[in-house]
Parts: sequence; structure tokens; C-alpha cells
Amino acid sequence: MIASDLDGTLLRSDGSISDRTREALADAEDAGMVVVLATGRPPRWMHGIAEATGHRGLAVCSNGAIVYDLHTEEIVEEHMIDVEVAAMLVERLRLELPGLAFAVERRHGFHHEPGYTRMWEGDFASDTTIADAAELVDLPMCKLLARHDSMTPEDFLATAAAVIGDLATVTYSGTDGLLEISSAGVTKAFTLERFAVEHGVDAAGVVAFGDMPNDLPMLSWAGHGVAVRDAHPEVLAVADEVTASNDDDGVAIVVERVVAGA
Repeated sequence: MIASDLDGTLLRSDGSISDRTREALADAEDAGMVVVLATGRPPRWMHGIAEATGHRGLAVCSNGAIVYDLHTEEIVEEHMIDVEVAAMLVERLRLELPGLAFAVERRHGFHHEPGYTRMWEGDFASDTTIADAAELVDLPMCKLLARHDSMTPEDFLATAAAVIGDLATVTYSGTDGLLEISSAGVTKAFTLERFAVEHGVDAAGVVAFGDMPNDLPMLSWAGHGVAVRDAHPEVLAVADEVTASNDDDGVAIVVERVVAGA
């Protein structure tokens, strides 16, 4: 199995997939390997990726909360945050960290509080609900997002993790003060492992690629974890191998070697 993060890892800095990378993934699937894209992105951001990769493989989206079939562009599995748990998380985090703003990701929609700073073009949609968090968490969600504009993600994570405990899984994948909260135990590694078992693949047969802290569980679980050159220091520290950067086809370089040795 080949499992790769997208932004900062498989995708170039301009968001494109190089011809070399596209061909390497196609060769891997043609050789009988299972190709999985493991990303923090929601399914609504995956149409272009599905087209760019030739509708091959599966995607583990929203840090493990959703499995998305790139062949058909359909959701095939979900691991959602329970409404009661989400409400408790909002209450506890807001008590400990005044100034927080929350948003929620659902399978096809993004909704946020008035004070939440939207950073990406994909956050803008005509059906976006803007309301207090108490109203936003009235239905199950794949991710609860918490933003604190004056904290680094490292400091924010340390404080929030102590508050959240085992109620949920918390991580981050950017350099701003944004935390991504999933149902307890749900990570890229959790969902990949379930999928690998279904296909008769154990961890030793998985090569995984990543660049940010939300990739740490996946890289630690995989038989061979690969960091791209400009990855977060924590990722570089746990990786079995460091490849070239995302702009220099780092993933393709390793995948080509794996396919050649299969």
C-alpha cells in the first residue's frame, strides 16, 4: 500500500500534481498496490484531485473521518463526532481559552462562528451557516475546528490537548493557530489500518508519506514512513526516510523505487 498526504507532500506548492507523480501512482496501482491519499481535506475539495490522478485509488479525508472513493467520487465510510461530545468540547475549550472561534466540517459543508477567520477559498460557499458554536454542533460532524489567532499551533495544541483528554483526537496541519478535532481515536492511521486489514495488507507493507503533525500517527504506524524534505521537525524526527521536497517530486522518487523493487 502507498499512502500519501496531499498538501505539502504529494501536491506541489501551487496545488498541482506533476506528470511524474501522476504516472508513479498509476504505475503503483497497475502493479497491484493499493494507493490511498490521506489528507486533512474534506471531500468537497477532492474533485480536482480525483481528476488530476485519473480517478484512481481511495482518499482518507478529514484526517481519517471519511473514506472517499476517487474512482466514483462517493463517500464510502464515515467516523463522526457525536453531538453531545462536540458540545462538551466547545464548552471546555472556550472556558480554558477565551477568544476561540469554532467551525465545523460536514461531508459536504463548512459552517463557522462570526469571529472565525476563513483562510482558504474552499471555505466560501453559498450554503455556509454562520452562527454560534452551540448551533453549529447540533448535528454530527467529521471535524470540529478551533482557531485562536494569537497562539502558535504548538502552544494551542498543548493547552487544548490537556483540556480535551480522551474525549477526542486533536492535531494540526498548518502554521497558523488552527486545531483540527476528530472523534476519539480517529486519525489517518486509524482509518488506513482498517482499510489495510480489509485488503490483507499489514503495516509492514505500507509506505506512507507526510509533512505535518497530523501525519505523525500514519508515519509511525506504516512499515516505512517517509517525510518530504521541508517537513515539520516532529515529522522529520520520526520518519524512516527523508525524500526530496514536494516541489521536487519527492513522493514519486520513492514510489518509483518501490514499484521497481516489487
